[in-house]
Amino acid sequence: MTPAPYRFQQLSREDFESLAARHPGVVIPLEQTPYWADFETRLGREPYGVWAYYDGGKLVATASYLRSRRRLRPSLVVVNGPTWFTERTPEAEARLVATVQEQFRADPAVDPLYVRMQVEHVSPPVTGPLEHGWYEREIVVDLTPDTEKIFAAFRPNARNLIRKAEKLGVEVRTVERERWAEVFRTELFPIMQETAARDGFSSFDSAFYETLLTELGDHLRLMVAYVEGKPVSWLITTEYRGYAVYYFAASSRDARKTNAPYLLLWEAFKVLKAAGNTACGLTGIESENYPSLANVTTFKRNFSKTVVTVPTTYDIPLSPLRYRALEAALRLRREAPGLLRSARSRLKRGRPGAGGD
Repeated sequence: MTPAPYRFQQLSREDFESLAARHPGVVIPLEQTPYWADFETRLGREPYGVWAYYDGGKLVATASYLRSRRRLRPSLVVVNGPTWFTERTPEAEARLVATVQEQFRADPAVDPLYVRMQVEHVSPPVTGPLEHGWYEREIVVDLTPDTEKIFAAFRPNARNLIRKAEKLGVEVRTVERERWAEVFRTELFPIMQETAARDGFSSFDSAFYETLLTELGDHLRLMVAYVEGKPVSWLITTEYRGYAVYYFAASSRDARKTNAPYLLLWEAFKVLKAAGNTACGLTGIESENYPSLANVTTFKRNFSKTVVTVPTTYDIPLSPLRYRALEAALRLRREAPGLLRSARSRLKRGRPGAGGD
């Protein structure tokens, strides 16, 4: 039996702010706010509004949607959401899934093949995803104790490296907001390029980070570690409703020689705590679907033992037959090179004189 759908309503910015103010104890990810939607718009992307879901008069959840027009797979994506304002039971989540299907099948302004969002209790029609879009585990640092206790909770290795960085003359500075874009473009982006080349990942271009710093400046901090006046490591944190996130960071080879990233993050914790934040998420660590995060996991585990599980991102097909056809086509495309190599190997082994007597 299909669960009864919730009532849904699109929220204006004023509606959202009023709703958030009435629920001060709920952690709302910055990605699930109109402010993040403004940032996406500046990047040329298509936010599709923040929606609230109600069971009668009771608020259940909110979700901010981003429209994707990728070839053959138009979709609506909820980045790091939805946000739950009531208990996230299997029944409640099944009703939200059913509501989302009904909502966007009936919406003449969009024709998504699927809606992508985090789902904790997975049951049909939830499936996939075609590709993963968000981390599943993260380290969280409690900022409510006094600074001495926060420092004492670090692993001995981290405490020692922080002290060594101080002795080596690493200096941490907070960049003035009016200079963020300029400093990032001229001094800090080259460090990101070096980090990406060293660690084997693709970074955004400088314009992405400059837009982030410009559009979301009320919710960000940019801090930089210097050695002998030269920037060697930097980080960007977000802050919203007392919850901070260590969002982007990069470090040069010189930073590693001086342990600058350890001192930089410690100084950031102190600044974030002083600003009234009660916790800082360190973003993703290694998990089943993200084994590539093993290197950053080692670094992040130095600062807290608290590991939080984040619900995995899944797809909710609105057209199941089309979704399954696309899923099969993508699977074939991924597997085809390996199948082709295997076939060539068999052909070679089958040739006369290819390894025979």
